[in-house]
Amino acid sequence: QVQLVESGGGLVQPGGSLRLSCAASGFTFSSAAMNWYRQAPGKKRELVATVTSAGGSTNYADSVKGRFTISRDNAKNTVYLQMNSLKPEATAVYYCNVVYWRRSYWGQGTQVSVSS
Repeated sequence: QVQLVESGGGLVQPGGSLRLSCAASGFTFSSAAMNWYRQAPGKKRELVATVTSAGGSTNYADSVKGRFTISRDNAKNTVYLQMNSLKPEATAVYYCNVVYWRRSYWGQGTQVSVSS
C-alpha cells in the first residue's frame, strides 16, 4: 500500500531554515508527481509546492516563491522541501501528497513552528 512518511519539522526562529523529507513506498515513485501541502490552525489545507515525476519542473504557491525549494531523489524514493527565510505565517502542519491511479494519498504530517 502507498505510504508517505514526513520528517524534519520542528521549531525554528523567523529567518531560519528547515528541510522536510517525505519517504515514499508502495508505488512507482519515479512515475508520480509529488506535492507538499500545509495546513495552519483554523485554515484550509493549501498547496505549497509540486515537482514532476522526473524532477524537471516545479511549481510554488506565490507565498513561498523564492524561499522554498521542492526536489526529489528517485533513487531514494524521497521528496524534499527546503524552506529558507521562514516567517511566522509558515507555522503549519506540512503534508506530503501523491495522486496515484486517481487516488490521493497523504502522510501523517510534520509540524513546523516559526517563532522567536
